Amino acid sequence: MKSIKASRRPPIHMIDTEADALTDLAIAAEDRLPQVNELLLNEIARATIHAAGRIPGNVVTMHAQVRFVDEASGKEYSYELTYPKDADISAGRISILTPVGAGLIGLREGQSILWPDRDGHERALKIVQVSQKAQNG
Repeated sequence: MKSIKASRRPPIHMIDTEADALTDLAIAAEDRLPQVNELLLNEIARATIHAAGRIPGNVVTMHAQVRFVDEASGKEYSYELTYPKDADISAGRISILTPVGAGLIGLREGQSILWPDRDGHERALKIVQVSQKAQNG
């Protein structure tokens, strides 16, 4: 039973090494977070994969700063997308292992996605701005 049709999801892009790391992370979290595990693995499976230097700067990657709007409420949010160990919602860092975090990865500025929240209600999230952190390496 799928509550979200893949056809209603915009195309997404991911960095090859992040897709591998996120796959491992999602598999490790399967017992603890089955909903997020499934959502994240489905997103990775449908993503177009790129080498890090070839991903467009307006795509949400790990450690990107993302401004987005919940289109139902009109409320705007701004978070850095992080791995669970670095997450701190009060400091503006959201984990990839949250429903919202899993929904944001790979989207471009201007795209919207219908996505379930923690309570299973579908929300429309629209990406307003993506800012990349300077990467070392």
